Amino acid sequence: MSHKLFVNIPVANLDASVEFFTGLGFSFNPQFTDENATCMLVGEDAYFMLLVREYFQSFTAKPVGDPKAADQAIYALGVDSREDVDTFVDKALASGATVAGETMDQGFMYQRSFFDLDGHHWEVFFMDMSQMGEA
Repeated sequence: MSHKLFVNIPVANLDASVEFFTGLGFSFNPQFTDENATCMLVGEDAYFMLLVREYFQSFTAKPVGDPKAADQAIYALGVDSREDVDTFVDKALASGATVAGETMDQGFMYQRSFFDLDGHHWEVFFMDMSQMGEA
């Protein structure tokens, strides 16, 4: 069985979020884009729906949390090399993101993290399976 993953996150300013993530190399599906939401393509079957906070609230009876005040999830994104980790995170920081933690280098895995414009926590990593020990 095959699955598609859609992650819905609230954003304060949809246009600013689209500009930020476009600068990081993501594209958007215009069929699922209007003044309240857009569909960001992350992988072959992985998507992030960026929803204006008020529109996001219409899907839940719970209050919408403030991602600048508390983490509710960490969105981990694997890339092809250590250099890609640095390039991606450096672009995010230059576009208004803030550092979420120290760079971690465990030999087989290299990762950096940032908070996006709304405070959502992103982790970008490269895992070199050839450096992994035997299971």
